Amino acid sequence: VQLQASGGGLVQAGGSLRLSCVASGSILSIGRMDWYRQAPGKERELVARITSGGVTHYPDSMKGRFIISRDNAKNTVYLENLNLKPEDTAVYYCNAWSLRDSISYWGRGTLVTVSS
Repeated sequence: VQLQASGGGLVQAGGSLRLSCVASGSILSIGRMDWYRQAPGKERELVARITSGGVTHYPDSMKGRFIISRDNAKNTVYLENLNLKPEDTAVYYCNAWSLRDSISYWGRGTLVTVSS
């Protein structure tokens, strides 16, 4: 499974952004897909999760701020934020769980910088 994330960039606080992650390869084996982020000097953290059936999960710290969605026909998972804050500055990574291999795959990440 290969994952290609895109959509990052420089955004002003209060602005919006939609990230995309396209999966290729053994896509039929993909179960859940996640977005993680890692801010400078901090550990990588889960932002949102979506199952193959479309059930979503957000950590309490992310609820109400991010929206994850998935288009299985396009093998793509999205992450949207409509009110970015400077503390959202991070590299955002998509992650896919392979049901066949029971391992996790990572994309290369896309940088989001939110200016105040």
